[in-house]
Amino acid sequence: MAKEGHKYIFVLGGVMSGVGKGVVTSSIGLLLQQKGYKMNLVKVDPYLNVDAGTMNPTEHGEVFVLRSGLETDQDMGNYERFLGRDLTAEDYMTSGMVYQSVIARERGLGYGGKCVEAIPHVRDEILHRIESASEYNGSQISVIEIGGTIGDFQNALFIEAARVLKMKYPEDVLFVMVSYLPTPGTLGEMKTKPTQMAVRDLNSYGVQPDFIIARSKELVDEKRKEKLAIWCNVRKDRIISAPDISSIYEAPLNFEKDNLGDAILDALKLPEKKKTSLVAWKKFARAVANTKAREVTIAIVGKYFDTGDFVLSDAYLSVIEAIKFSAAKLGHRAKIVWVNSKDIEKGGREAAAVLGKYDGILVPGGFGETGIEGKIKAIQFARENKIPYFGICYGMQLMVIEYARNVLGLKDANTTEIKKSAEHPVVDVMLEQKKHLAANKYGGTMRLGVYTAYLKKGTIARAAYKKELVEERHRHRYEINSSYVKSLEEVGLVFSGTSPDGVLMEIAELPRSVHPFMLSTQFHPEFQARPLDPHPLFTEFLRAAIVKNKRK
Repeated sequence: MAKEGHKYIFVLGGVMSGVGKGVVTSSIGLLLQQKGYKMNLVKVDPYLNVDAGTMNPTEHGEVFVLRSGLETDQDMGNYERFLGRDLTAEDYMTSGMVYQSVIARERGLGYGGKCVEAIPHVRDEILHRIESASEYNGSQISVIEIGGTIGDFQNALFIEAARVLKMKYPEDVLFVMVSYLPTPGTLGEMKTKPTQMAVRDLNSYGVQPDFIIARSKELVDEKRKEKLAIWCNVRKDRIISAPDISSIYEAPLNFEKDNLGDAILDALKLPEKKKTSLVAWKKFARAVANTKAREVTIAIVGKYFDTGDFVLSDAYLSVIEAIKFSAAKLGHRAKIVWVNSKDIEKGGREAAAVLGKYDGILVPGGFGETGIEGKIKAIQFARENKIPYFGICYGMQLMVIEYARNVLGLKDANTTEIKKSAEHPVVDVMLEQKKHLAANKYGGTMRLGVYTAYLKKGTIARAAYKKELVEERHRHRYEINSSYVKSLEEVGLVFSGTSPDGVLMEIAELPRSVHPFMLSTQFHPEFQARPLDPHPLFTEFLRAAIVKNKRK
C-alpha cells in the first residue's frame, strides 16, 4: 500500500470529456514544484490498450513518447512541458497494463491459487503502481489524473483505489474535480446543475471532492460559487474559477492569483518551502499571448486533420507547441495553417504552389500511403522555391525520396512501407522490424525512445545544437536505406546526423549555400521542446522562416 506521509492529489473530470484535467494537473504540478516540493505526475488512462501506440491519431490525438520509449497519452507531453523535465514509464498507467500484470501474476500462481477478482486484486495493483511511481521518482507529492469522466464505467476501479487510499490516509489524500459550467446561449445564465450532478455521481463512489476547478466560458461569479458550495459541500474558497483563456500557459498564473497552490498546501497541512517564482513563466506566457508580435506563418502539411466536419490538431500537438515556443523566443507569434496533403495530391503542382505564401513548411510524422504524394509535391515545392522546410520522421523519409526522384533521377524511388516492390527502395524497413511485422507484433515494437546521434561539423544541425552528440526520441520502423546514401551525398544531400556507428541516418539537410533551411530528422525533436527551453532545430527553422517573412 501507499507510504505514510506521502501526499496524493487525484484529479477527476465532471460533466464532459476534454474539460482540461491535463492542464489542471500540469498547473498544480508546476505551482507546487515552484513552492519547493518534488513532484511526480501520473496519467491514468482507463482504456484496455496496453499503451497508446496502436491508437488512431484522429480518434485519440497524438502519441507522446517518453525517454524510456513508452508510448503514452498526449497529456504526458503537457506534464513534461510544464514541469520542464522528463517523466518516467512509472508515471503512466492504463487498464490494459494493470490487467496484463494481474493476469501474468495469476498465470504464475502469484496469488497462491486464490480466486482473482477486480476487488481486491486489480484495485491493489493500481495502488501498487501509484506507490511505485512516487518511490521511483523520490517525490513528496503525487498528482494523479484519472482519465475519462465521473460516471464512466471504465474508470470506476481507479476511483475505488483512490477512495481506499483516502480511507487509509485521510490527511494525505485530496480530490480535485474539474467540471464544466455551461452558459446556454438561449438562457444567458451560467448553470451549476451539471456540476452538482457530477459531484453527486462522485459521492456515489464514496468520494467527496475537496476542490472544484470550475471550467467555464467566463469567470465564475460569487453567486455561482455560493450555489456550488452549498449543493456540493465544498468550501467556497476551494471553488476555483477557470475561464477560457487564449493559451493554456496562462492557467498556472490564473490559479496562482486565486492562491490555489497555497490552498492545496493548507489542505494537505504542508508548509510553503519557498515563495512561488513564476517570473520566467510569466515572461514566456506573455510572449506566446502577445497579439502585437510580428506574425510568422507556418504551413503544416499533414493528413490526420479531418475528423468529420472538424479539424483535429491534437494529432500534432507537440509539433504545434514546439513551434510556439521557438517563435516566442524569437519575439514572434506563430500562425499555423493546416494544409491537407490529400488536397495537394488531388490538385498536383498547382495546389502545391499555394504553399508559396507561407513563411515555412513543415511535414510531420505519420504512417501509411494516404496523402503521401501530396506531401512529396509540397517538399519539392519547398526545395525548388527555397522556402524553409522542416521534416520530422516520415517528413525526413519523404524529403529523401523527393530528392532521389527529382535530383538523383531515380523516378521509382519510394519507401517499402508504400511500395514493397519499388525498384529503388530508398527507405526500407529496419532489419529487426521485419520479424515483428511478420508476426503481426505492432504494439511497443518500433524503434522507440532515446538514441544518440553524432552531428557532423560545418552543418546546420551542428551549429544549432552547438555540440557533437545529442540524444533524441524516436518512433519509427523504417530507415533511410544505406545502399543509397553515397549516391544521394554525391548529388548534394548531406546526412548531417547519424548513429554513432554511422549506420543509421538521423538528420538530412541541404547546405545553406543551396537552400536557406531544408532539414529533416528521423527522430521527433518536438517531444523535447519545452516552454522555457525551446528545441534548437525548431528555433533555427523559425529563424529562417522569419527571414523569409521580412523579405515579403
